Parts: sequence; C-alpha cells; structure tokens
Amino acid sequence: MYQHLLYAVQDFVATVTLNRPSVRNALNVAMVEELGRAFEHAKQDPEVRVVIVTGSGEKAFAAGADIGEIAILDETSGTEFSRRGQRVFDTIESLGKPVIAAINGYALGGGCELAMACTLRVASESAVLGQPEVTLGLIPGYGGTQRLPRLIGRGRALRLLLTGDPVTAREALSLGLVDVVEPSASLMVRARTLAQQIAANAPLAVKMCLEAVSGGDEAAFFGKACATDDMKEGTKAFLEKRAPEFRGR
Repeated sequence: MYQHLLYAVQDFVATVTLNRPSVRNALNVAMVEELGRAFEHAKQDPEVRVVIVTGSGEKAFAAGADIGEIAILDETSGTEFSRRGQRVFDTIESLGKPVIAAINGYALGGGCELAMACTLRVASESAVLGQPEVTLGLIPGYGGTQRLPRLIGRGRALRLLLTGDPVTAREALSLGLVDVVEPSASLMVRARTLAQQIAANAPLAVKMCLEAVSGGDEAAFFGKACATDDMKEGTKAFLEKRAPEFRGR
C-alpha cells in the first residue's frame, strides 16, 4: 500500500513508520502524500484509537524535507508545496485521535514540524530537534512558525527559528517541545505503553477532550459524554469495582 511508509495496527494502536532510512527519512512529496493517506485511513478505522509515528533506523525520526525537491521551487510552486504539506499536517493535528511522535534521532525542519503536529512527543535521549530553515534561505513551510510558539512561547520559538540552532532532547524537554525523554533502547516501549494507556479509555471521551482543549465548549462536550454508552459502562464498572469495556458508543 505504501512505498515510503510502514503501517501496522495492533491492540487499537496504529504505528506509522517513516521508511527512507538511507536519507534519514527525509520527507519528500511522495512520503507526505502517503502520510496523508495513512492518517485518513487511521481516522476512519474503528480499530484504531491511537497512532504512533516514528522513523525507521536509529539515526532519524525525519531529518527534514527533501532539499533536492525544494531547490527547484519558485514562488508559485513553493506556495503550493507548503500548502500541500500543511493540509496533511493539519489532518494529523485534528485527527480526533491522539497521535504520539516517537522521536528516535534527528527531527529537523519538516521532521520537527511533523512531531509538533502530533498530540504528544516522546523523544529518545539521542534526539535532536530544530528548525534550521533560515540557514538555507528558507522559513518553515509545514506549520513550524505557528506550532512552535504555541508549544514553547514566542520568545523561545523565535530564538530557534531565527538562529536555526538545534536542541538536544533534554533541552527540548525543558522548553516544553517534547513531553518525555526516554533511553533509546526503550523509546518504542514507552510510546506503546502510553498509547495503550490512552487506548484503554473511552474513545469518544478522548476525542472530546482533544476537541475541548482545541477551543470547544467543555460543558457541551461533557453533556454529550453523559449521553454515551461508554459513560454508562464506565460509571457502572467503577461502582462494580471492575475494569470497563469501552466500545466507542
């Protein structure tokens, strides 16, 4: 189904793996298009409650966009290039299901933007993140100028954007750019444990939490949650002192 990705589902968790290790999983146009299809599939699949996105190999999550493709762009094609990627990353951000970035190495440029489009970010101790576009005469094109200030604040974001300096995983944690730092050997274990913990909860309630945090009416979502079968099951299970069985209804 995919040339540049690996896609698998197990126990309500989909894992999307960027699979161009020979070029440190650089995001070319074809890979971005495949990401869009993969996440649309995950969005529609009732067997998927959480998505993990990571990179193949040990060196990189995604070391950036494919510079060979960018070098030939002009103003018109560059604008469309940017908007095409933004549409895909917006899909990831607004999926309605949590997306966990398991950052296993370099996450630069478009790779950092992909991680920022995810709901949560778990980084290996060897991870390096940054937006180095200004060193190439560019600016971020896949939402980096918008998401980075929202995550770490305007001043800190501008320092990274204007210098192009990368940060280590520990620095990223202190800035709020990543949520967890884990030894490389246990990165995917930690990401999957987190994913499974979320997947065990009521899917509709998880979706409503995401929407409420994004600016929705909390009271209205609370009311909708009260009308779900999952709420009835969850409260009943609590009173009966047993684990709930949520069905997303």
